[in-house]
Amino acid sequence: MPERTVKVRPIVKGCGSGPAFVCQRAFSFLGDVDMDTGAIIARGHEHEGESIAGKVMIYPETKGSSGGCVVLTVLAKQGRQPAAIVLSKAADPNIVEGAIVTGVTLVCEPEEDLLAAIPHGTPVRVDGTTGEVAWSS
Repeated sequence: MPERTVKVRPIVKGCGSGPAFVCQRAFSFLGDVDMDTGAIIARGHEHEGESIAGKVMIYPETKGSSGGCVVLTVLAKQGRQPAAIVLSKAADPNIVEGAIVTGVTLVCEPEEDLLAAIPHGTPVRVDGTTGEVAWSS
């Protein structure tokens, strides 16, 4: 399969790769994730019960409060943080802070709709230095 690459706006430098964890709605680390296990605990969430650990999270935008960066930090201390975060919209300052503190690569504003282009579970590579998201299509 040929590799597809889409340009994104790099926010937190670094590289991360793993299975795509695609969420069609806004996401909050505070309230949607169990900070002890990394599992989605939000009732009715499309991925309820699944872990975000080591995944490339792709979602429209962050929702919620500044507590999300604390949850991301706790997850990282336990090795349960995502491999990278890709946002469709501009990055919220609180998720940027969490990504900086934890070293999680963060990019946003892709040139294409990655929510539609990348199936959940597809291996994805994110380069927060060059501003690219790549996967086999």
